[in-house]
Amino acid sequence: MTDTVDLRRHAILVDSMAGALGIDLEEAALRGELDMDEISDAVLRCVGCTNPEHCAHMLADKPKLTATPGYCRNRELMTRLADRGA
Repeated sequence: MTDTVDLRRHAILVDSMAGALGIDLEEAALRGELDMDEISDAVLRCVGCTNPEHCAHMLADKPKLTATPGYCRNRELMTRLADRGA
């Protein structure tokens, strides 16, 4: 079972990855491009990632990215949102 601390950590990783790609998840949700279930699903996919430490380390420098790392379980979602200019 995933605990609250772990869920919070991965929620931060999802939001940080989106930000690094120039995606504002809150704005995307307000525009109807993303619903709360999709955000929850993204966090749960992130929880299942085998490489969260690398991701956290990479995102700590607040990079500007053009794509997620190849291992990212949210690659499809992030690509869709980035393509829409979310």
